[in-house]
Amino acid sequence: MKNCSPTHPPLSPIEARYGQTVEAAFPALNETMETLLAHRSVRSFLETPLPAGMLELLIAAAQSAPSSSNLQIWSVVAVEDSARKTRLADYAGQQRHIKQAPLFLVFLADMAMLQEAATTQQAPLAGADYFDTFLMAAIDAALAAQNVVTAAESMSLGTVYAGAIRNQPEEVVRELNLPPHVFPVFGLSVGYPDPEHPARVKPRLPQRAALHREQYSSDDTQQAIADYDEIMAAVYRAYRETGTTWSKQSLARLHGPESLAGRDRLKEAIRKQCILLK
Repeated sequence: MKNCSPTHPPLSPIEARYGQTVEAAFPALNETMETLLAHRSVRSFLETPLPAGMLELLIAAAQSAPSSSNLQIWSVVAVEDSARKTRLADYAGQQRHIKQAPLFLVFLADMAMLQEAATTQQAPLAGADYFDTFLMAAIDAALAAQNVVTAAESMSLGTVYAGAIRNQPEEVVRELNLPPHVFPVFGLSVGYPDPEHPARVKPRLPQRAALHREQYSSDDTQQAIADYDEIMAAVYRAYRETGTTWSKQSLARLHGPESLAGRDRLKEAIRKQCILLK
């Protein structure tokens, strides 16, 4: 019998990113843009180990990211030991992908290297105690990590960030034997995606909510949120998270200190690492 169901052309990579047809004309996509637009967070991994040299190649990609004033005040701990990954997963709210992925990278704001240089050269380093220096370190770590994500996805690997290692930072510090002036900013699981549990491209806010021309404008913010809530409601239904929208989830996530999963005391944990945040 002939199939009379209506057929719909597949969404382009840009349309998939926004969950709807896009009228704007874009230049032709190259391979790099295809990789970036196809990004998805992978939370189910195969046990297949990464090939020899892959870790070092990913770190080379990380170190190719920009660094503010070339300070390079970040570093990373690569965790492959199953028991240690399990403990880190426990500290991060039982996130299964942390112990399942063959590689878990913990990116660090790392002022210890310059502290050592200052000690060796008997030079002052009072500027390291200010909030902007910690912010630079965290930004540099994020830039490096995103290079890892793009590099990994270009080689058929999957990734997912784990900000939840900040839930119990003192435990993470002890587990990784981090010295003073070093703080765990976030983690990144890396491995081969499990085809039995494919990840999906998650639509983002419409560009009119994220792109401002010349000056900031919120004239269309409410409508943009309403439109995006409608798109994401369908996505959540597909994930069986019924009855919610992006705005409801986001407001619940930031409802108050109790919704921050322990991160409301993050400044205290950072200062315990001799990072003063003046």
